[in-house]
This record gives sequence, C-alpha cells and structure tokens, in this order.
Amino acid sequence: MKVGDLAPNRARWLTGDSDLNGTVISCRARLARNVGFAPFSPMVTADDQDRVIEEVLKAAQSGRYMCDATFFKMNALQEEERQLLVERHLISPALAESTGQRGLLFNSDESLSIMINEEDHMRLQAILPGLQADEAWASVNALDGDVGTSLEYAYSDKWGFLTACPTNLGTGLRVSVLVHLPGLVLTDDMDRVKHGLTKMSFAVRGFYGEGSHPLGNLFQISNQATLGVKEQDIINRLCSITRQIIEYEEYAQQSLYKEAKAQVEDKVWRAFGLLSNARVLSSKDLMALVSAYRLGLSLGIVDHVDTGFVNRLMIETQPSHLQAFYGEELEPNERDVFRAELVRKYFKKTAE
Repeated sequence: MKVGDLAPNRARWLTGDSDLNGTVISCRARLARNVGFAPFSPMVTADDQDRVIEEVLKAAQSGRYMCDATFFKMNALQEEERQLLVERHLISPALAESTGQRGLLFNSDESLSIMINEEDHMRLQAILPGLQADEAWASVNALDGDVGTSLEYAYSDKWGFLTACPTNLGTGLRVSVLVHLPGLVLTDDMDRVKHGLTKMSFAVRGFYGEGSHPLGNLFQISNQATLGVKEQDIINRLCSITRQIIEYEEYAQQSLYKEAKAQVEDKVWRAFGLLSNARVLSSKDLMALVSAYRLGLSLGIVDHVDTGFVNRLMIETQPSHLQAFYGEELEPNERDVFRAELVRKYFKKTAE
C-alpha cells in the first residue's frame, strides 16, 4: 500500500456514530510506552531506534490485533505523505517533522495504531467515533497487553510506566475528545470554558492536538494527570466533563437560535450555498463553512446529509489529501480550485 491510497478510505472514526447531536467527532485513548533495552529520547541513537522498530514490529505483528497491519517508515516518505498521515490523525505533527528512525503501524480501519520513536518508543492509540471512551480504552488496553507479552516495558513500582516526559508517568494514558463548539465560540464563552478546564487539569488544544490551532471550531480536550490516577477514573472524569460541555454548547446554540433565528439560518444556508457552488475554497474557508453547516445539522435547519458525510468532507479536502486525489503536486491556488470542485461533486452526489 502507498500512503496516497488512504485518501479515499473511510476511517472508522469519521462515521459520525455516537456523536451526541454532532458535537463529539471522535474519542482517542493513547498509551505512552518505552522498552527497557534502549535509552529514552533524546539520548536514543539511530541504532537504538532501528532496534526499537524491529522489536516492536515483531511483537505487534505476531500478536492478535496487528497481524495484518500496514507499516510505514517515516524516513522513506515524502513530506506530503507524512502530512497526509497527520491529516488522518494517524500520526502527530511531531512525528511527521522529527528526524531519526521512526515509523507507523496501523490496522485496516485506522482505529488502532502505534507510532514508533516519537517522544517515547511507542505511542499506542485507539480512535473511535463519538464519545466511546470506554471502548477506545478497552481496544488500546488489549493492544498494549498483546504487544507487552513480547516486550519488556520500562516500569517502576514507584512511578509506574516510565516515559521521556514526566507528565506521562504512571499510567501513560491520555484520553481525548474532538468536539465541535460553535455555540460557545459565537457567544464568546469559549475562553471561560478553556480557563475552567485548565483549572481542572484538562488540556484544550487545536484540531491536530498539541501545538496546533483550532480549525472550524473544533477543539481537542484531554486529561493532563496520568500519575496516581487509575485509568478508569481518567476515562470517567473526561466523559463527565465532556457531557457538561455538551450541555453548555447545546444551551449556547439554542440561545443563539432563539435570539437571532434569521441570522443563524442565514449563516447556515450561506454555508450550504458556498459549499455547493463555490469555485475557489481555501482550507481555512472550507473548515469555517463546514462548521456552520454542521451547526445547521445540530439545530435541524438542514438535513441533506449526515455528520459522517461532513466528517469525511473535513478530512478529504485537507491539502495533502487533495494532492493524493489529484495525483501530482498542486500550487496553493490550484488546490483551492480543486478543493471547491471536489466539494461541489460531493454535494451533487448527495442530491442524486
């Protein structure tokens, strides 16, 4: 398989299942793990990294969950190919941009993956649609057990799983949700919500996680504490907070609609008109329009498509996906034209 072959694939986390009225796009559970035979970053050498890749692949591919998985070595990929994997949320921007021997192993529906030699030797990830935190945890925990039967993890009876960054010590578990919060943004309440979440030891990041900015009113919320907290407690607390945020978001949306019905409907229908007919669309404009259209779906203003369609549209129109669809390098202005053409085709198919 080539990286570009992933572009038209419909990853499981994009289906729109369990999305709680379109607010929760996906839920991810990620475990940080290191092996005992190699130094941690940044002391690890290229030879160490090669051995880590070899041993992780051997352990994972001989197990139950990754026996038919696909492996990509980052050093063998072009920048556009690595960026496509970032756009699909299979790897972090840090893995795409870093140097050294590193790789990615993932299953057919992209719900399970292992980043090798990012900050830690392994980042095991399960990503599912909607608020399926317990299911994501069960999946990544099973994968961890599978791989861990063949590898000796770096572990301390006092500190738990040892990691390159002290913030991941203990369980090594980060659970996150990707949520759409246009109501809170439009009512200028998002900064207050961010402040409250930070005080409760939750991180609020952008569309691609750490170091990224929000796009299309999409935010990633995750736990910060991993030491001295049980895994199930982490999951329960994140789910509880997420449901509270959903309540705030629904209240904000309904308040907006009640106070400015015509303006909200105009925003939604303008978005539909541009998505259906525009001849030039930048990536930033596309995400803003998709956000407005998704708001219309949540409020019942439009019902032409489901949220799964909108999710796929959001990913498949990202720059590196467009390059893969087109088959050759595109200049930014050419991408904007091709993006608009692709979106028009998508909406035309839904009307047939």
